[in-house]
Amino acid sequence: MKQLGKASVENIKNDLVNLAKYNSTPENGITRVLFYDEELQARDFIKARMAENGMTVREDAAGNIFGTIEGSEPDAAPVWTGSHIDTVLNAGMFDGTAGVIGGMEALRLIRESGLSHKRNIEVIVYTSEEPTRFGLGCLGSRAMAGELTAADMEEIKDQDGLSFAEVLQNLGHDLNDLQAVKRKKGDVYAAVELHIEQGAILDTKNIGIGIITTISAPTDIKVSVSGTQEHAGATPMEVRKDAMCAAAEIMLGLEGLARNAGDYSTVATVGKVEVFPGSTNVIPGRVDFSIDIRSADMEDKNTLVQKLKAIVKCVEAVRGVCVDLEIVTHDEPADADPRIISLIETACRQSGQSYHLMVSGAYHDSMFVSKFAPFGMIFVPSKNGISHHADEWTDFADIAKGTDILAETLLQLSQE
Repeated sequence: MKQLGKASVENIKNDLVNLAKYNSTPENGITRVLFYDEELQARDFIKARMAENGMTVREDAAGNIFGTIEGSEPDAAPVWTGSHIDTVLNAGMFDGTAGVIGGMEALRLIRESGLSHKRNIEVIVYTSEEPTRFGLGCLGSRAMAGELTAADMEEIKDQDGLSFAEVLQNLGHDLNDLQAVKRKKGDVYAAVELHIEQGAILDTKNIGIGIITTISAPTDIKVSVSGTQEHAGATPMEVRKDAMCAAAEIMLGLEGLARNAGDYSTVATVGKVEVFPGSTNVIPGRVDFSIDIRSADMEDKNTLVQKLKAIVKCVEAVRGVCVDLEIVTHDEPADADPRIISLIETACRQSGQSYHLMVSGAYHDSMFVSKFAPFGMIFVPSKNGISHHADEWTDFADIAKGTDILAETLLQLSQE
């Protein structure tokens, strides 16, 4: 009787270790930024490994990479898996890549099993899940969802002033084909993404598999506080319009809002601050900073944003500063498909894997795939919950266990 084999820990380890070699900061974690040399070389590596594993390989106009094994009815809507290979600065070797390598291994298991499946199964490398280069994440999956148009691609630019559209064109992508990137409901039958948890729940509880019920969505805000630049010694405290103190008050107010939010998943972070002129003996005249708000509850997030605006108005009035608050993204949380959740649960029970239903605090390409296809996500443990850091670690054996669950789920979906 034909059946799926077990994922090879050695295959997964070798591919992840080799992929990690494409790295612009070998002395400090892994940095692989979209369409720079190391990321382009990593793309070539992945495409070669896809071909070696019997997949048909193609790339779309937005740079998304597809590796396909064909089903008996190739015109039927396909089943998807995959993740990303780009990184934040000085990252670890598992974020995103575990889902790509695990996805490739899952497709190998299905192909080599000889088990029949009706639908094509595809593993995808989504373009730039991280906002590292263009300040906006999930570029490939946003384009698929119709939420990143050709005009948008002209607008978003990197630190060198190059637009996403320019970079794509310079690499030979035809932007006239962008319409073919967009998917509508029914084009994809289902999608299942394997990912490291990036938190400590599974590791702390010694649970093998996390099954995602909801992906928290980000709201990204740019804030610029304008005060009056003056001499630090000659300006009395009562007449100052200190942009830094005003910014700090907004930041602490934001922290208080998140701590007292109605939904436990709601969090807020200020991760980047620029002070002008940045001198020890000058009262700052302007402060620019970022705000990252996440929540699995859109209503709760909307309420927090409105309360933040009220805090900003109060700070402006009391401190005599001007605050510009620009909402860059305000995405909606995505609920995983109940039936896919059930299939993953069944695969866990049949294999004897412990599992836990949970919310993803980090966002993923699956959030945008949810706009046109039912999705599920499988998490595997992150050691001590560390991610986006050089010390990020997930045991290769744990990725293999997640891959076994992924392969079974993909097979079931592709046979429908």
